Amino acid sequence: MKVASVGLGWWSDVLADAIQRSGNLEIVSCFSRSAEKRSAFAKKYRCAAASSYEEILKDKGVEGIINTTPNSAHLETTAAAARAGKHVFLDKPIANTVADGRAITEACRKAGVVLAVGYQRRRESQFRWIRQQIDAGVFGRLVNAESNISRDRAGKIDLASWRYQASGMPGGVMLQIGIHYTDVLEYLLGPVAAVSARLAQLVLPGDNPDVASLVLEHENGALSTLNASYASASEFYVMNIYGKEATACYDLHQGLKVLKRGGSGFDPVKIQKNDPLVEELEEFAAAGRGRGQPEMGGERATASLAVIRAGIVSAKEGRRVTVAEVLS
Repeated sequence: MKVASVGLGWWSDVLADAIQRSGNLEIVSCFSRSAEKRSAFAKKYRCAAASSYEEILKDKGVEGIINTTPNSAHLETTAAAARAGKHVFLDKPIANTVADGRAITEACRKAGVVLAVGYQRRRESQFRWIRQQIDAGVFGRLVNAESNISRDRAGKIDLASWRYQASGMPGGVMLQIGIHYTDVLEYLLGPVAAVSARLAQLVLPGDNPDVASLVLEHENGALSTLNASYASASEFYVMNIYGKEATACYDLHQGLKVLKRGGSGFDPVKIQKNDPLVEELEEFAAAGRGRGQPEMGGERATASLAVIRAGIVSAKEGRRVTVAEVLS
């Protein structure tokens, strides 16, 4: 699939590097409102630098758009791509509001183009392995999970960036990185029915929370917790899944281990590392050729966003908030 990259921030380069690792996509054009950014990107990835987004949309040689524009621009840029008949790979979250998420989904559905939303964490090999074991009945009834996704952003943030402003990234760390692990929790334990959340701003400057804690009530009765932080000493990820018959524990530094009922201790699980970014991009390209559907399309991505929006309301109003309330 021949694609154009639009919205040339640091994540556009991460995805472009993944495209280069794949043989199924090719970047043929790029656009940013910054002439300097599009010139640098075009030179680095050996593609054309379009003078406008409209130029890309009119280019019949462009089949898909890799959209890493700010959240607030997702609806306008994706709807325009859909009208032009371009498939869209959109970085998460689908939008800042449920209404925009629904409008994006409908625009792509109406135009008959593929919409894929980037949620690479659920594709990581340790979570695929846990999901397979759950499906095989190894865990029995799922009862609980705990997770943490933390990074150090002290002294590293640009307050002029939309990513660190309440207007551009409502909910702060909860929407920016916490959504990755609320998605993994839904992937493993099932859909979330209600959220209770708290937010705090402890270390970083600006107007947005850098710490978040959520309690998630899953539709199957299981409870899970998520802690997300930009105020930590280092990057760290934890995901522990508890079932009646087995427990799986993963962390970034010690890997994956499992404890089964009756066992004397945890057994390490050797997992071959995969390339989640390449996998989701290749799935997008295949869907654009009529082979399958993206795992995370517009409807699922909007439901994922609703979990975070419920958390934002919960933190603001100090109450338990159902996802259905946010989606209504």
